[in-house]
Amino acid sequence: MNTRHFSQLPKPYLAYPKVIQGLIFKKPKSEKVLPQVEYVVDSFKVDQKHLKAYNEICGFKNNGYIPAIYLAVLSQSLQMHMMTQEAFPFAILGLVHIRNQIKQTRKVGVNEQLTLSCKFGELQPHDKGVQFDFVTTAKVGNDVVMEGTTTYLARQKTNGKVAAKVVESKAPAYVLQAEWNVSENTGRRYALTSGDFNLIHIHAITAKAFGFKQAIAHGMWSKAKALASLTLPDSYEADVWFKLPMYLPSKVEFLTANEAKDIEFLIRNSKNQKPHVSGSIKAL
Repeated sequence: MNTRHFSQLPKPYLAYPKVIQGLIFKKPKSEKVLPQVEYVVDSFKVDQKHLKAYNEICGFKNNGYIPAIYLAVLSQSLQMHMMTQEAFPFAILGLVHIRNQIKQTRKVGVNEQLTLSCKFGELQPHDKGVQFDFVTTAKVGNDVVMEGTTTYLARQKTNGKVAAKVVESKAPAYVLQAEWNVSENTGRRYALTSGDFNLIHIHAITAKAFGFKQAIAHGMWSKAKALASLTLPDSYEADVWFKLPMYLPSKVEFLTANEAKDIEFLIRNSKNQKPHVSGSIKAL
């Protein structure tokens, strides 16, 4: 495992020229192997002005603590550079974010000194191609305060269907908590804080170039909006699956179901009831 150290978070936009190159120069056909590398920002404090802007678009309170998902969003800068600076075997703009997991072991204050690291997980078969993880860790000193796993699907032809694990479970007894009117400019506003300027989120015109009828909301914004709407314990795990695209603008319903200390939640289209995001919160 090679380790590359940074004195500060690299700027996401510096990776975009190579992302655009990927539209012009296709990846050569070869065995798909992920780089054995870890990127580490050795020591930093969050930019409180930036955090405030993030909290505003997602709905978090400015209460002196850092949402764990915000640290996961910061790690996306490392992910972008890992995919453009290393021998990454897939086209970046073709990737689909299908799952995100976050584990917070304790609250993290806005003035705490952090170390943030990110590395590739394992390649796994998927019925629509292959999937892989980015594994993120945030520490204060030697204490791990946040762990995150971001799962992407790289679409490609497969030889056959991947057998899905069948889990028998009773559908949660969801209760409607709120209805959200998600504005057309949500993708652009979120991109300004997250650094994720993927063209499918920015405008209907650019989204249509990638096969979408309108721009779609960032999955990580949807997850953050859900978490900001809940009362979270000091330590928890939040696991989310991204389902169908949330077109912008859109009217959606936010529903929850409680079982002991755990919470299941769902974001679905108000008109046709189709799911956009499903997730769970488990207290630790």
